[in-house]
Amino acid sequence: MTGAVPTLILGPLLRHVGPTDATVWVETDRPCEVAALGARSRTFEIAGHHYALVVADGLEPGAEHEYELLLDGVRAWPRANEPKGCVRTPRRDDELRLAFASCRVAAPHEPPYTLSKSDDERGRGVDALAALARRMSATEAREWPDALLLVGDQVYADEVSPRVRERMQERHGERDAPLEVADFEEYTWLYHEAWGDERIRWLLASIPSAMIFDDHDVRDDWNTSGAWVEMVRRLPWWRERLIGAYMSYWLYQHLGNLSPAELREEDLLARLRAHAGDGEPLLRAFAEQAADEVAGTRWSFRRDFGRTRLIVLDSRAGRVVHDDRDRRMLSDEQFEWVREQLTGDVDHLLIATSLPFLLAPALHDVEAWNEAVCAGAWGKLAARLGEKLRQGVDLEHWAAFRHSFDRLVEELRAVGAGERGRAPGSIVLLSGDVHHAYVAEAGFPAGSGVQSAVVQAVCSPMRNPLDVRERSFMRFMHTPVAARAARLLARAAGVPRPRLRWRLMAPATFDNHVGTLTLDGRGAELAIECTRPEEWREPQLHTSFARTIATIDRSPDD
Repeated sequence: MTGAVPTLILGPLLRHVGPTDATVWVETDRPCEVAALGARSRTFEIAGHHYALVVADGLEPGAEHEYELLLDGVRAWPRANEPKGCVRTPRRDDELRLAFASCRVAAPHEPPYTLSKSDDERGRGVDALAALARRMSATEAREWPDALLLVGDQVYADEVSPRVRERMQERHGERDAPLEVADFEEYTWLYHEAWGDERIRWLLASIPSAMIFDDHDVRDDWNTSGAWVEMVRRLPWWRERLIGAYMSYWLYQHLGNLSPAELREEDLLARLRAHAGDGEPLLRAFAEQAADEVAGTRWSFRRDFGRTRLIVLDSRAGRVVHDDRDRRMLSDEQFEWVREQLTGDVDHLLIATSLPFLLAPALHDVEAWNEAVCAGAWGKLAARLGEKLRQGVDLEHWAAFRHSFDRLVEELRAVGAGERGRAPGSIVLLSGDVHHAYVAEAGFPAGSGVQSAVVQAVCSPMRNPLDVRERSFMRFMHTPVAARAARLLARAAGVPRPRLRWRLMAPATFDNHVGTLTLDGRGAELAIECTRPEEWREPQLHTSFARTIATIDRSPDD
């Protein structure tokens, strides 16, 4: 290996951009010095893989900075005649164009888009992220999103592509090959496939990204309930699978969520950079602790875009589910951190949680009913049946964690009423997970003093649409008939109405989507765009929802 030219495996990913700084993440095939934007960093090693975070400072504010990536002084990206990456430092502190979405499965990009011969031939459709990249390549940089928020399921560890399955068969032997990833090494393959396409590589090199995991980044229904956790812990392969998930998540997603100042305080990163040789034991020890101590590791994070604050909540790993009578979406320690971030004196407060906070009212009441039944409201037999239903149809959103739901409602009320500084122009909850898109407008009771527009925006999937039967069920759950029936069911289990009321601003849509939130001063506009299956050769985005959700002036209780 001595003297060999290093090769870029993955990246560059532009992760964090401030007024004068930027962070670029890469993976290479061997140790080397990585350079970009006039800054340099040595790689560190994890299980034979090599990573670097390059933090560039002293950039000109309000400017476009094209860049290329050098490995040991030799240009590794982009290739000749391909566009360079572009860093755009903010021009103003009161404007932001944020793209967001979730759920992007790695399936073939040609018809029939299936993952396997047993995949029932349903299409995976046209990748909305690829469509966004195509639009960007045809427009000037000032028209691009300023940031990209990926709200869960960046990879599907339990639904691998044919290419990854072939590699797993080679590694394990065809008879013993698992249908899901087994460990850290196989997780790296998922990220390579998800982000390795040249269109996606360039997009991620040119838009700063923030991201959080959801269940499929680990396994479907991850941490749904105490019964689920007990069941999966008995599986002989689960421990290694979970450790690999945490190790890869820390490397590929979490590190880039941190600002340059936070990176300087990140003890594990400092130890890995100083470590001689392979740092796998250090990262593995951290992952084991994260797997065992829910309250001890905080994956939630905050990112400020001038006058806009984004708080990204970990609504998966941070759960407390061991007691059906005291379930928490976030541990008390984690929620206290969140509460400290939920303040006014910003133009807009954005709260990202992979799981929608506000579901269709019928779905909300069904999940709240199920939680009450599982906690014993209708007796032990009903509780056992309720648990089977919970796991069978994924009744695990905020509505199924009523204590945490009510607590966050009160936090939203306090911020929106100006009790923690001037009320924001809007409070927008950004979510994914449910494989359809909708926007809900929320309202508090008269007299609450809430001045902010409160909106839930759900944009899912980027690429993994529901089938016809699933769409029909979801459409029914959005009807008034379903809402009335579900409310009766919840009332019969002793579940009170939530203090917050909400309604959908338009019918839900079921395509592959990407959303865009455009903020200008204290005004806010929201658009959701979708792809069309017939445009797979030249993917386009088409508007399915566009609405002004906050104007400059609002009066209390509007």
